[in-house]
Amino acid sequence: MANARDIIKRPVITERSTDLMAEKKYTFEVDPRANKTQIKDAIEEIFGVSVTKVNTMNYKGKFRRFGRYTGYTAKRKKAIVQLTPDSKDLEFFEGV
Repeated sequence: MANARDIIKRPVITERSTDLMAEKKYTFEVDPRANKTQIKDAIEEIFGVSVTKVNTMNYKGKFRRFGRYTGYTAKRKKAIVQLTPDSKDLEFFEGV
């Protein structure tokens, strides 16, 4: 995974994640193969901020059935990134 934009897929915007923004914690969906160090480096490269801590959560795929066809949804990984107190807010989340 050479590119930082391949590691960070999209932001997760929910009621809980917007409450965490007051504490300078931002939530992203990331590549399931990425580790905490790669996630930290990718956030610092893309947004130009310094990261204090990264917490990750792995989600298994859910069983789904559509008529006679069965299968599982894709597995995913979510990361909550905490910024240093002196770093600026992410412009990506302005107005949320």
